[in-house]
Amino acid sequence: MIPGDFGSKFVFKFNKKVYSLMVKPYILFFLLIGHLLVAAQTGPAYPKGYFRNPVGIPLQLSANFGELRPNHWHMGLDVRTQAKENLPVYAAAQGYIAKIGIRSQSFGRFIIINHPNGLSTLYGHLNNFYPELEAWVTAQQYDQESWAVELDIPKEKFPVSKGTFIAYSGNTGGSQGPHVHFEIIDTKTTKRLNPLLFGFPIADNVPPALIKLAMYDRGRSVYDQSPRFFPLKNTDSGYIIPKLPVIETGLSRISFALQAYDRLSGSTNPNGIYSATLYLDEQPQVSFILDSVDYDETAYMNAHVDFKLRANGGGWLQHLSAMPGDAGSVYKKINGDGVLHLVDTTLHTVRVVVSDAYGNQSSLQFQVKYNDSLSRPIFRQPDAMYFIPQEQTQLSKPDFQLNMSERGLYDTVKAYYSRGTNVIPANALSPVHQVNDADVPVHAPFTVRIKPYRAAPGGTEGKLLLQRTFRSGRTVKKAAWDNEWLKAEFDDFGYFQAFFDTIPPELDELGKGDTINLSAATRIIFSPSDNFGVLRNFRAELNGQWLRFTNDKSRNWIYIFDERCPYGVHELKVSVEDLVGNRTTKTWWFKRGPYKAPVKKKAVKKGSSKKKAPVKGKVPAKKKRK
Repeated sequence: MIPGDFGSKFVFKFNKKVYSLMVKPYILFFLLIGHLLVAAQTGPAYPKGYFRNPVGIPLQLSANFGELRPNHWHMGLDVRTQAKENLPVYAAAQGYIAKIGIRSQSFGRFIIINHPNGLSTLYGHLNNFYPELEAWVTAQQYDQESWAVELDIPKEKFPVSKGTFIAYSGNTGGSQGPHVHFEIIDTKTTKRLNPLLFGFPIADNVPPALIKLAMYDRGRSVYDQSPRFFPLKNTDSGYIIPKLPVIETGLSRISFALQAYDRLSGSTNPNGIYSATLYLDEQPQVSFILDSVDYDETAYMNAHVDFKLRANGGGWLQHLSAMPGDAGSVYKKINGDGVLHLVDTTLHTVRVVVSDAYGNQSSLQFQVKYNDSLSRPIFRQPDAMYFIPQEQTQLSKPDFQLNMSERGLYDTVKAYYSRGTNVIPANALSPVHQVNDADVPVHAPFTVRIKPYRAAPGGTEGKLLLQRTFRSGRTVKKAAWDNEWLKAEFDDFGYFQAFFDTIPPELDELGKGDTINLSAATRIIFSPSDNFGVLRNFRAELNGQWLRFTNDKSRNWIYIFDERCPYGVHELKVSVEDLVGNRTTKTWWFKRGPYKAPVKKKAVKKGSSKKKAPVKGKVPAKKKRK
């Protein structure tokens, strides 16, 4: 109806509202598409210049936000420290230190600062904090009797200004070399924001590089196929598939993935790409944008890439479509989820636009055509079982069960099961049960239940565990009884088996003798081990009081001598405990005192004619005559 048709002011006004209600959804739809495409190219409008460089040297990066890592996106910037440790680290803006953490992996030693603009910054892989904070943290560790701590700090305790010295850079935690990991966080939502959108002095006029395209048959699972690959070539008019102007296919439902990386000006480091948008016949279909990600959803990176290809030694391929079980926020669906339905035999133009956080773009364009003569029937086993995303599924055998939750998988997976023989190790309670391979990603934990084929020996009822192995990987969980079954949760497929464990951990010796002289030592190091590779607890006591040993990178337990161990004779007691409570305890007496380096005697060269000086007051004896 056209406004004013009835010639009445009242009716005109009424119908204007109706007309407005009819038009607004379409306007909003196109505004949303425009917003998504602009955001993909330029990013949200974050405050520029609010944060300073967290180190006191020119800002250079070894990794950017969104770089692909095992099981997660990189959620910040890795700032180079010239391959050195103990460079000063500074507060990026005014605020207060709200949290510190010390972990054996992950960020290692880290600081979080809250700022008055509703954002927070994180600084990871640090060595010592600044002296006042370091002393306070040490006191908290001794109070809690734990080296690993996560401490929330009152707002008024450690205020900082922009540029305040807060810590020394290091290589702690999951770091593979000296650097500072730096994040910007929305304090309220805890989402990590892309720091490259905040105007740091980092030059970038280099567009992303596109390496390879992959095409998938979306009439079946992406994990049940090898994609078709196409090399890419850069030309004056953009990237193309050389010598193949048209991709002809017998597949009616297809999707694509892209191998690509980005570089900063003057850097050879291959970084992650910021965004990509897929177009079909110039209509945008789907985008992915790495501008903000929450740690609760970073594992959806495994749905974003071809996980199976990477797990078997291939490169990183990033899907240009959202998997059915991907509930993350990285993909923005515009006209679908990125799966293209070829319903006719005409030529269709596909275009992919890849952008970095600075708006530099690279584009790929090609054509696809459905050819019915190339189609092949998909063979399905009628009695096969499938794990299906968004559905609870149970694989049930006489002595094995696996229960998958609705959030467990990203795409449909055919269930593969096999059972080993009963020729098993002496401490095993079941044969090996295999369910699929670990090159298929799992998002949410699933429950494994195993019915032992024999009873556990007496006294081992609380020392039972389930183990998952695949290639060189191993996960061990303490098992709980569920009627006649042992159960535990896992988050990867592989080989499962039940065991009892009565072997205590091994703990190396401090030294020999009744009282060990450690005057020449600066530290004590232990490297305990366990037959199943899991230590639940390490505790050291000096003269009956808890003593802080560090455990960075989950390798060695180290105590560096400090004021808590003065010169004198001391008793050291160390206890280590495994996952099911087996324990080893050892006690030593040692002494410390001022170290005196041994005096080295001057060596006399062989054949030297140098004579000993006569002792004062004595006359040399005369040589006897022959």
